[in-house]
Amino acid sequence: MNLYFLVEGTQSESKVYPAWLAYLLPELQRVDNCDDVKEKNYYLISGEGYPSLYNFIPPAIAEINSNGKYSYFVVCLDAEENTVAELTTEIDDFLSQQKLKLNNAELVLIFQNRCLESWLLGNRKIYSRNPQNKPLLDYTKYYDVSVNCPENMGKYRDFNTHAQFHGAYLRLLFEAKNITYSKKRPGDVLKQFYLEQLLARIQVHPEQLTTFRHFMDFCNIVKSKLQN
Repeated sequence: MNLYFLVEGTQSESKVYPAWLAYLLPELQRVDNCDDVKEKNYYLISGEGYPSLYNFIPPAIAEINSNGKYSYFVVCLDAEENTVAELTTEIDDFLSQQKLKLNNAELVLIFQNRCLESWLLGNRKIYSRNPQNKPLLDYTKYYDVSVNCPENMGKYRDFNTHAQFHGAYLRLLFEAKNITYSKKRPGDVLKQFYLEQLLARIQVHPEQLTTFRHFMDFCNIVKSKLQN
């Protein structure tokens, strides 16, 4: 079994997914070239943002079909201002219009709702129980991510997008703990303990972080198949 990953971001996703896969699916080894896969490998590239990610889908499908050794084509992208249903339809329409079809591999869509930082806000350990400094205090009063699902959080006041606000909220939570987060340097996000806190969140509150749970469900399917 081999997996071909196309992730939207050029920075955080390209670092976070390989780090998490090392913990979740240690049986898989990453390869640098798509044709280097043999067995229990994965290949990962960036789509260089949205909507340029769409430019990478046709050649990726061509490579997968030509290679013949891939079981899954996994596309990971932010929902941003769209709903998961809207983006699913958008991708389906694109594949139909471009007459793109996978011969043997299965397409798996992983949506980060609203963005990767929305998932990362699910770690309760980074939350300051009694924030005193603005604007973190204002953000907490607006929406307490330690209690409510981060994926359902809106955008605060002057932010143009949900993703901008969710990212700013996350950075302030990190700063309150005297640590830093950026897309270029995700830091603790790459570590196993951070991922374990997200897993704990969906175990205690299965109704929360539904798109993160979808990613985990997919990983569990792959793990089961690798062990059989």
